[in-house]
Amino acid sequence: MGYRLSTVDPARTALVVIDMQHDFLAPGAPLESPAGRAMIPALNDTVRFCRDAGIPVFFTAHVHRPDGTDMGRFADLYPPIAAGAALIEGTPGAALYSEVDRRPDEPLIPKHRYSAFYGTDFEMQLRGRGVDTLIATGVTTEDCVHATIRDAMFRDFRTGVLSDACATYDHPDLGHGAMSAAEVHAATLVVLAQSTADVLTSAEFRALAEKGAA
Repeated sequence: MGYRLSTVDPARTALVVIDMQHDFLAPGAPLESPAGRAMIPALNDTVRFCRDAGIPVFFTAHVHRPDGTDMGRFADLYPPIAAGAALIEGTPGAALYSEVDRRPDEPLIPKHRYSAFYGTDFEMQLRGRGVDTLIATGVTTEDCVHATIRDAMFRDFRTGVLSDACATYDHPDLGHGAMSAAEVHAATLVVLAQSTADVLTSAEFRALAEKGAA
C-alpha cells in the first residue's frame, strides 16, 4: 500500500504551484493561511531548482467572475467568495502573492474549482510537453493540492506532493471537532501517501530529480 517514486526524469516532469494568491497568503486576507506564507522560501527554492533542472513550472490561480456566474457551490461554502471579497478575477487579492517567484513566461492556469484539471486546458499543456510526472505544491493541502494531484493520478500521471511546500489554515468546529492547520496538513498527507501520491520533502524531490538526470 502506498505509492513511491523511484526516480524523477526532469525531461518528463512538471511542478505545479497551486493558488499562491494574496487572498490566501497576505496578512489579514479573507482566506489567510499563515502556514502558507511561512513556507514560501521553501517553495521558491524548489521553483528555482526546477528552472535550473529544465523542469517546467506551472502556476494556478483560483478565480471567479465578478458576476458570480461560475461560483456554484463555492458561494455556499465560502462567504468571502459569495460576497465578492475573495478570489474575484481581476482584483488584487486574486493575483499571485508578491513574494512568490513566478516568471512572466511561466504558465498561469486560471481555475474555478479545487482541481487544476477541472474545466481547464492544464492536461493538454502537460501532455503537449511530454510530461508524465506531476509534483504539487501550494495551498491548501487538503483542498486544491489534494484535488489536483488526485485528478492527476486518475489521469495516470506519476504523482508527488512536497510536504514542506504545501500548507493550509485552521479548521473550525463544524460539529465534528476543530483541527489546527498543522493537523489538517498532516492528516491530508497521510491520506495522499496511502492512496494517491508520493509524499516527500523538497530535498528528497531534488535528490530524485538529480538521480533521474544522471
